[in-house]
Amino acid sequence: MAETISHSVPVPVPQQQKAVEDAGRSLVSYVLPVYNEAEGIRSFHEELAASVATRPEFDYQFVYVNDGSADGSLAILRDLAKNDPRVQVVDFARNFGHQIAITAGLDHADGDAVIIMDTDLQDPPRVSLEMIDAWQSGAEIVSARRRTRQDSRFKRFTAHGYYRLLRHCAEVEIPVDTGDFRLLDRRAAEELRGFRERSRFIRGMVASMGFEQAEVLFDRDERIAGETKYPMRKMLRLAADGVTSFSTVPLKLITRIGFASLVLATVGIVYAVGLRLFLPEVTVSGWTMLMVAMLFLGGVQMLSLGVMGSYIGRIYSEVQQRPLYIVRKVIRYDDD
Repeated sequence: MAETISHSVPVPVPQQQKAVEDAGRSLVSYVLPVYNEAEGIRSFHEELAASVATRPEFDYQFVYVNDGSADGSLAILRDLAKNDPRVQVVDFARNFGHQIAITAGLDHADGDAVIIMDTDLQDPPRVSLEMIDAWQSGAEIVSARRRTRQDSRFKRFTAHGYYRLLRHCAEVEIPVDTGDFRLLDRRAAEELRGFRERSRFIRGMVASMGFEQAEVLFDRDERIAGETKYPMRKMLRLAADGVTSFSTVPLKLITRIGFASLVLATVGIVYAVGLRLFLPEVTVSGWTMLMVAMLFLGGVQMLSLGVMGSYIGRIYSEVQQRPLYIVRKVIRYDDD
């Protein structure tokens, strides 16, 4: 077993890739983030292995990234690596998050094509074969677009609205109803490795690169085991990263709200002065109007500070220049 220590920099291309190239066979790498998936990881790997076995003309690499799991996932991943030489396990020193785990997997993937997918079987491995077909047809980036999804009505409604809102606000065209399940050509993967910001929104980064893009429609399945690793809090954080990473609309909206508030304040001033000058006998202490105006303007100011604080916080995180992730070890067993 070979175990190495790594940080947030791309690893050197191993001899395995050179051997594959010399043999004239393409290598397809799978980037597979794992966080507390002990209940379903074996089933996922069995289905993935069965799917790729139908396409023996390629060689395969499975890069599992253990994102600080605390449920025994690492022991299972070790066993998978011991029994399948195609498996490589990148073990984080702690939990760094799903988007960072994808980044680490990309840094360690050596394939001519790289496929990113989750390990809960909601993204069926068989769909990745259709993505490989699209790649062979000339596409450099292939996104898997959800035709249907087995989620709650609330989740479907909010996801539908968010993707369309993001597409309207973002300065790049981000495909709707697509997650991180996608294929990247080697050139596209190399370019994506150069994106090192901390607040990461992978699907937006991929959309911003351009290249020849294609889509594959699929029906998203139910999770086979365990619970979702994206509760409401994490979903909202990812949604905020998507908006602030690729749009300045919130900052522009502050200006518009400020202008509207100024217009309302001007109307209120004219109204109050007019009453005082022309109808002094009906003038009463405007406590209610004063409180409404104060609360409205105070709310607008706090909202504006919050939006600006989000952008300033992103700047603060970036200037610290800390590593995106820390790898405890890379686990890989040789063929012998």
